[in-house]
Amino acid sequence: MAIETRVTDDGDTLVICIEGRFDFSTHQAFRDAYEQGNAGVTRYRIDLADATYLDSSALGMLLLLRDYAGGDSARISIENCNRDVRRILSISNFEQLFAIQ
Repeated sequence: MAIETRVTDDGDTLVICIEGRFDFSTHQAFRDAYEQGNAGVTRYRIDLADATYLDSSALGMLLLLRDYAGGDSARISIENCNRDVRRILSISNFEQLFAIQ
């Protein structure tokens, strides 16, 4: 499982790419990814194109990111979900909290 990050050219958006299983074993790496101190970041994009699995602890980590990013005013999108991951997010009503694309 790997987590890679990059900031977009405008410095506004932090992109977090998750590969493999997104579960409790990635908790610290995921938290480090968004707490790395990128000044000026106001948006977050979670790219799940290479994620093969997502569990309830991953849902909790996404909620922690939402709190960190400003709660109701957070600007977070979850992108490139496979069918299984998309179904888990849908069952959990995460489209109410995140922009899922």
